[in-house]
This record gives sequence, structure tokens and C-alpha cells, in this order.
Amino acid sequence: MVNPYRSLLFVPGVRLEVYAKAVETGADIICIDLEDAVADNIKDKVRNSTFALLAEIEKPDRIERWIRINSLRTTTGLADLLALADANTAPDGIMVPKISSPDEVRILRDLVSSKHPNLRFHPLIETNDGLQTVHEIAKASHKVGSLVFGGFDMSAELRVAPSWESLLYARQNLVHAAASADIDLLDMPNFNLDNLSELEEETVASANLGFTGKCAIHPKQVDTINGVFSPLAEDVERARDLVAKYEAQDKGFAVIDGVLMEKPVLRRLYRTIAIAKRIES
Repeated sequence: MVNPYRSLLFVPGVRLEVYAKAVETGADIICIDLEDAVADNIKDKVRNSTFALLAEIEKPDRIERWIRINSLRTTTGLADLLALADANTAPDGIMVPKISSPDEVRILRDLVSSKHPNLRFHPLIETNDGLQTVHEIAKASHKVGSLVFGGFDMSAELRVAPSWESLLYARQNLVHAAASADIDLLDMPNFNLDNLSELEEETVASANLGFTGKCAIHPKQVDTINGVFSPLAEDVERARDLVAKYEAQDKGFAVIDGVLMEKPVLRRLYRTIAIAKRIES
């Protein structure tokens, strides 16, 4: 089943009272941040509140709930992982920051998969080591659902400003890795909240490069991001027509209305249809 990720909206773990409003924004993913948004002295309290929220509030239709845990290379991250393994209600996914090795994905799989078999992992690539091993990370487990680009921290690692040009190499590497693993790829947030034109320009550039979605740090960014990653009505109509004609015949690949229909093309068409269904709902 194709479950496209166009937009992810971060909700600070210290502001869980805005969770209900975040659900109304139209974001495909709501990600509660237990890492950068939470001071060290209250991480235990915020973690407990977050898992309590997930248990108490019914999951909204067609919206995924993620948690960004702390790095597994920290005691706080290990505490997050143990809490997840112990929780009766899990999020749909966990974003794993500062991941540097495919072994971290395998540790996650071994510790939480038996309790939460449907939980997906979303590595946040934001370090030099993570960039170096991103292809292995992307393919470390079938539970890896997407890669997320942490460009702000990556720029510090690369000793450059977080501009488009200076991070282009890193973005291209992530595009290659995500495409090779056939998973989604979410771009870093745009931190200029007062310039939606800049956000749209950057989002279009990300989409043209091969990203399938983008993160947001404010609700007002979601519509712009969704707009860029949503297909035009005529593209949806053509996708449905091509898929219907393809499924009505029995060849592995065929030329239909001038289009060579094979697996990569079909994946793109199914994705277009899935996004349309999400919008219609």
C-alpha cells in the first residue's frame, strides 16, 4: 500500500496542548519532538506526557503520528527506546536523530518489533557518518519507511552555511539512497517563517531533485508544502486511466497510450492516485 508523505509538522514535546490544532492543518504526519525541543531537565516528564497523549487520544484517519526520540547514543535516547518498548500504544513511526550506522536501525528492530510490529523507522540523516552510510541505513530493514534530511545540523558538520548550494551534495546523496531503497524522503524545514515564497521555491527545488515531502515547523507552512507535492487534477485523471488499462491486461509491461508501463512508472502512478485519495478524504 502506498502511503505518501508530503508534509510533516513538528510539535514540540513541551507544547502538547497544540497537538489537536496540528491535526487540523492537513499535514500528513504530526511528529512530536522529544529531542531538540525539550530541555534536558524535563525530558523524562515530557516523554511520559507524550506516551500518555498517544494512549488517550484516538489516532486521526490518514494522519501518521511520529515521535522524534533522542539519539540512541545517549542515555536519554535509550530511555526513550525503553519507554517505547514498554508502551501499550505506539506511534506510527519514530524519527531517529543523528543516526550514523545501520546497526542502530537493527537495534531498534530487535528491541521494539515484537511489541509493535507495525512501527516504522525514519532515520534523520544529519551527520557526516550518517551521510557516509546512508545507503546502508536506508536498506537496513524493511521497517525503514523514509529518510529525513537534517540539513541544519548537517551544515554544521560540513562547516558550511545551511544554504541550498552548500547542501546540494548531501541532498543528492539522500535522493539516491531513498530511491534505491524505494522509500520516501523528507527535506529539512525552512526556518524563515515570514517568507512563504522562499518556502515554495525551496520546496519546488526539493521536489525537482527527488524529495517526496518536506518538514514544517509552523502550521502556516503546511499548505504551501502540500500544494507543491500534490498532483494536478489532470495528472490524477491520467494516472487512474493508465492504471485501469494496465490492470485490465496481463502483460508484465506494455505500451499504453504511448507510455511504457513498467514497475518504476507504476509506482509513480500509484503514488499520484494515493495522494489524490488523501486529498479527497
